Amino acid sequence: MDTCLFVDVHIVQTVPPANLNRDDQGNPKEAYFGGVRRARVSSQAWKRATRTAFAQQAPEQDHATRTKRIVGELARRLAGRTGLESEQSARLAAKLLEPLGIKEGKKAGDTAYLLFFGYRQLEDIVDLVADDVADLVALTDEQLVVAMRNLPVARKLQSGHPVDVALFGRMVADIPSLNVDAAVQVAHALSTHAVELEFDYYTAVDDENLADETGAGMIGTIGFNSATLYRYATVGLHQLVANLADTEAALNAVETFVQHFARSIPSGHQNSFAHRTLPSLVAVVVRDDQPVNLVSAYENPVVARQEGIAETSVLRLAAEYERAVRQWGDTPVHAAVCHTFAPGGEVAERLGAAFGAQQTFPELIAGLRATLVELVKRAG
Repeated sequence: MDTCLFVDVHIVQTVPPANLNRDDQGNPKEAYFGGVRRARVSSQAWKRATRTAFAQQAPEQDHATRTKRIVGELARRLAGRTGLESEQSARLAAKLLEPLGIKEGKKAGDTAYLLFFGYRQLEDIVDLVADDVADLVALTDEQLVVAMRNLPVARKLQSGHPVDVALFGRMVADIPSLNVDAAVQVAHALSTHAVELEFDYYTAVDDENLADETGAGMIGTIGFNSATLYRYATVGLHQLVANLADTEAALNAVETFVQHFARSIPSGHQNSFAHRTLPSLVAVVVRDDQPVNLVSAYENPVVARQEGIAETSVLRLAAEYERAVRQWGDTPVHAAVCHTFAPGGEVAERLGAAFGAQQTFPELIAGLRATLVELVKRAG
């Protein structure tokens, strides 16, 4: 696919008291932006939440995992397919991966860094030796190294990527041939307004406490804040097509990403705060020039007024989008919005003028798919 197409996703979402993403002190992450302290949720946290969400709905063979235990996972699959004992399968797995030059970790069987790969890719590696395991286990270590040297193990990890790897990429610093350029960029979510860190002081009662004993069984504190967040991500459809080598699969992946990025939320202290909410607004913008993050709408922090922070935040977003389009003259090829504000009101009218008529989320997804199909057809 020669034409560059970017799918920008803009989300405004209000989260109640929560600790979605902890820093090294156990408190919610923060950032200074526009001269004030903001709530922040790292891009890594929301990417993981998104990956976890769509992995729950995909068949197991299409799952990906990020782990230091690729040798153990490969050994498990070898044993399951061939009936080898664990010691023999572990030896074969280690020798299969040895020619790649992956550095060993401090713990036996671990790699020095996390590797991101698909279960189906491991099954493809097992295919290389499954019919010959009886002969291979009889070889000495030196003979086994020679036998494995010319097997296309690296090629199996360079192709057939699962959606997770194709979207979020893979970097192996000392083995560039295994790198996969990410098709998705995710910004750190920022509150549209200033926040203050607060603390929940809690006690836990011992249910078996005797009547003559006083005090709590446990005392502690949890840092939290509450915020209306601006979230942004962009998907490069052209890079996704290159990673998956399949246009239809890439279109499916865009749809999957937008759905689960919008619906997912990091799970930090979830049982303590039950913080799951849905966005007040999801806008998608398809561009053929470059991605555009609209966080500058909030450089001047939103201040709470009668109409509410979320309402003011989406009005700011619409104004920033229209200003960017007008001043730079690079009209997007598609824009659509799903929001929860009352139809016919000022907010709905302003959003409609900027992004188009209000749609349900399924309608937004279907319209995005139809637009991308048409654009790909024209480009092809």
